[in-house]
Amino acid sequence: MSLTRESALNIAQVLTEALPYIQRFTGRTVVVKFGGNAMVDPMLHDSFARDIVLMKLVGLNPVVVHGGGPQIGSLLEKLNIKTEFVNGMRVTDSETMDVVEMVLGGSVNKEIVASLNRNGGKAIGVTGKDGQLIRARKMTVNRFSPELDASEIIDIGHVGEVEQIDTEVLNVILNSNFIPVIAPIGVDTEGRTYNINADLVAGKIAQVMQAEKLMLLTNVPGLLDKNDAIMTGLGTAQVDELIADGTISGGMLPKISCALDAVKSGVASAHIIDGRVPHAVLLEIFTDEGIGTLITSRRN
Repeated sequence: MSLTRESALNIAQVLTEALPYIQRFTGRTVVVKFGGNAMVDPMLHDSFARDIVLMKLVGLNPVVVHGGGPQIGSLLEKLNIKTEFVNGMRVTDSETMDVVEMVLGGSVNKEIVASLNRNGGKAIGVTGKDGQLIRARKMTVNRFSPELDASEIIDIGHVGEVEQIDTEVLNVILNSNFIPVIAPIGVDTEGRTYNINADLVAGKIAQVMQAEKLMLLTNVPGLLDKNDAIMTGLGTAQVDELIADGTISGGMLPKISCALDAVKSGVASAHIIDGRVPHAVLLEIFTDEGIGTLITSRRN
């Protein structure tokens, strides 16, 4: 069946609109944090894989960092291991850390790699422990205690933050024409393993690789103002103001802070995009309109 004239013109318009972006970003690194609905919905998972493979084929260097919170929670429940959260972070004892490593470094990572390969890509999965890609340190959390009427330090176990990224490992993978798929598990100088927030890992990798873009997939349309309208084309000073006046708060604050740090550290732009939209990554990179919130280094 042949295309109608209208369909053919629409396709041609999309392709010609994408061309200048392909030319501009050829050879550039794009770090994508994969999480939320896109990870558990088979159709969205497949469209994400096709987006990443196409990016690689047209000359970009995508780096995928993934989460896996729902999958970790599901396995912990099956194993009757209780979960506790402090300030939005999972308390991770040794038993929980074993499950985290099994899920992130095993099933979830390999599923993403298989999906990319099935769609014509060449992907390789690693954790931050491989080649000491992610050097971590233990994260400390302060929480206000009403009983003490003061802050107290809470031990949340094997939860870490990024101390250093070894770019040599990533460069070897990228220079071999593979797509790296990274599980956010780090290791310290003593060999202790830590679970690290995937947004933070993606942001740090984007910084050290001086990436063209950091893309964070979410379960919301983007950053919303107080009237629930999507904000985009934001400079760093505007984002600082939105944090100060409380427009950005709650669960979005850590994600925006991660994007802001990346842009202030040399990443050309950061994008908060809706992973529930099929082909969200391609729409944001290769179209004039985009579909999420764009943050750049401009000051106003």
